[in-house]
Order: sequence, then C-alpha cells, then structure tokens
Amino acid sequence: MAQTATLHHFAIQLADMDRGVYENLELRVARQPSETAEFMLIRVLAYCLEYQDGILLTEGIAAVDEPAVMVRDLTGRVTAWIEVGAPDPERLHRGSKLAGRAAVYTHRDPEQLLAQYTGQRIHRAADIPVYSFDRPLITAIAGRLERRNSLSVTVTERQLYLDLGGENHMLAITERRAG
Repeated sequence: MAQTATLHHFAIQLADMDRGVYENLELRVARQPSETAEFMLIRVLAYCLEYQDGILLTEGIAAVDEPAVMVRDLTGRVTAWIEVGAPDPERLHRGSKLAGRAAVYTHRDPEQLLAQYTGQRIHRAADIPVYSFDRPLITAIAGRLERRNSLSVTVTERQLYLDLGGENHMLAITERRAG
C-alpha cells in the first residue's frame, strides 16, 4: 500500500526587514514520504524569503510540472519559479523561461550544484540566484521539526534569525549565480 503525505502545520511570524514584509502566516505543508525534513524546511524558508501576494507552496517533491514554491499574478501567470534542493538544469531552464524570474534555495553543496549547471543550457542563468544555508545547521533544525511548529523568522541584511520552540538559530544566506 502506498504511503501518503504527512501534514505539518507552521505558524510563522515573519519579519523581513530587508524587504519591509511583516506577516503572520499559517502554512499546511504536505511532506511526501520521499521528502526529507531538510527539504521541507528549505521549502518553508524559501516561502518566507520570497513571500509576496500570489505566492503558494506546491506539492513539493511530488510536483512534476511545478516548482516547490511559485508566485502567480492576478491573471494566473507564473511570475516567480522557486526551486528547492538540486533541480536539474532542464527544469531550471524551463522555469526561467516560463516565469519572470527564477531562484534556487538549497541545503546541498552549492559548489556541486553550480558545477552541475556549468555548460548547460539554462535560460538567463546569470540572473538566477542560488541561495544556500549551512547544511549541518539546517539538518539540526530539521531534526527538531514536529507536526505542529511555531516559528519566528526574522531577516535582516541577508541574515536569517529563526526561533523554533524557544531555540534561536542564526543562518547566513549565501548567494551565488547559476551561470
């Protein structure tokens, strides 16, 4: 019998001082059986860091024709294609052509990911930011996630301050370019 997704709830207080975004968010995230806790955490952080009108979480790893996070305008057109993890070059190329902009958030080794993109055909690769976080810290935080989570996410000067269950963490957001 096939396993079903596990539903996780996130109550998030978001204060992105870099962009002037202050919101209280309630997210229900379906974690697929093949999805790691780290991938799910990066999906949630990408949602917070990209938060704007029209943003939505897709089925994540189970979304075949969609990124982990996307933004649609009022007409339904995709304006931002946000990948998580280590998307293949073809997928990133397709998303960059479809949307007004694309980005990648990863907990993987960014140098390996960028090497995977070298010499590949990716639409506007030089304009695609690849954001990475400290992998051991992401693994430690992901290990503390439960089915119901209360987070405080503060962003200032591209530093992310995360409070999960009274435990504070500081994550540097490192940016590189796909091309």
